[in-house]
Amino acid sequence: MTHTSLSKKINMNGTDVYYESYPNDSSKETIILIHGFLSSSFSFRRLIPFLTHEYNIISIDLPPFGKSGKSRGFLYSYHNLATTVIQIAEKLHLNKITLIGHSMGGQIALHIGYLRPDLVSEVILLCSSAYLKKSKPLLIFASYIPFFHIFVKRWLGRSGVEKNLQLVVHDQSLIDKDMEEGYLAPFLEDDIFPALTKMIRDREGDLSKEILHEIDIPCLLIWGEHDKVVPLSVGKQLNKDLKNSKLIILKETGHLVPEEKPEEVFLYIKQFANKTADSC
Repeated sequence: MTHTSLSKKINMNGTDVYYESYPNDSSKETIILIHGFLSSSFSFRRLIPFLTHEYNIISIDLPPFGKSGKSRGFLYSYHNLATTVIQIAEKLHLNKITLIGHSMGGQIALHIGYLRPDLVSEVILLCSSAYLKKSKPLLIFASYIPFFHIFVKRWLGRSGVEKNLQLVVHDQSLIDKDMEEGYLAPFLEDDIFPALTKMIRDREGDLSKEILHEIDIPCLLIWGEHDKVVPLSVGKQLNKDLKNSKLIILKETGHLVPEEKPEEVFLYIKQFANKTADSC
């Protein structure tokens, strides 16, 4: 059975936030999907069809990515992005939600779990970023130079979408024209680059070990064995620092686990959710 998606925009903290909603009338459980850096809801396109059989799904494009606003006035800190997701959940009258965060989205999911443990029943971290420091002072200073956003655009253009996908996907045969076009699309408009420049400035460091130790929400960590972006060693350390967590390692998989192993990821999520429900 396929579930129809509803595309919506909601104004939060002075910017438009785009999200896709996949209602499932037979389920009382809601999952919020949070994508990674330089990505969008597109990265969950192969996982969503599995999830919609069991859950209500909300997939959010974090500003300034995907189809969300690219305001130069928005605060692109993890704390503010987490608060924005919380406000959307409250606006939609959601409670006891499951958060699935990929890469940077995992760090934002952890922020939400830390800020509002009452709102979150469990967190699924897919190759989550962790232990990254704030941008270096020299880079922050440079970001104030007029037209710095042009350097950001050139830097991204130099690496190119194909090379970036080769870095994040272990099985290169998965890379096709649809994938390349889907990940490239948000960067065809120039307004994203000034917003990305501000994100460099606004982003604080990842949550400290001390804060991670305080998070008691059940956390499932799913990692690609061959992740070149956030290595498996990071997942193992995160598993140690989160007191209520479990780590699953996917063989022959890179960083982009929702694209590479969607069915496996779904089965682990379902299994974890059932165990969590049984223990409540």
